Amino acid sequence: MALVKYNPLKELRTMQDQMNRILNLSWNHDLPGEDIKEGLWQPAVDIYETADSIVIKAELPDVDQKDIEVRIEDGTLVLKGERKHEDDVKKENYHRIERYFGSFQRSFSLPTTIDQEKVAASCEKGILTITLPKREETKPKQINIQVK
Repeated sequence: MALVKYNPLKELRTMQDQMNRILNLSWNHDLPGEDIKEGLWQPAVDIYETADSIVIKAELPDVDQKDIEVRIEDGTLVLKGERKHEDDVKKENYHRIERYFGSFQRSFSLPTTIDQEKVAASCEKGILTITLPKREETKPKQINIQVK
């Protein structure tokens, strides 16, 4: 068995990093181009681009689909909803509650290359997938070169 030197300050630094992250989220320092308006928690998102579209995937476990709202207004995609706490277990019976409950709202500025009329959203296994297709004129086109 290897001996590991105990560093009591390591746990304090970890706690300080977590507090800084929470404060930065509440003051909107870490999220450029994103507006956090309300809510105690924010669902984690992945945003990536394909040749045809931009895709946003948001983690929304235990959020009922009827409690999720996705809309576009003034070139901004707004994702809004609520995760409700289960009422079938009494609060005094819990040993630990680490998940966040309540309302959330995230918004993302959309590029002008998005075809807003063809935006689609689907939810499967707690993952909300929003597909933002690009306009035809903004997609890269391959030009064939003829050899003479």
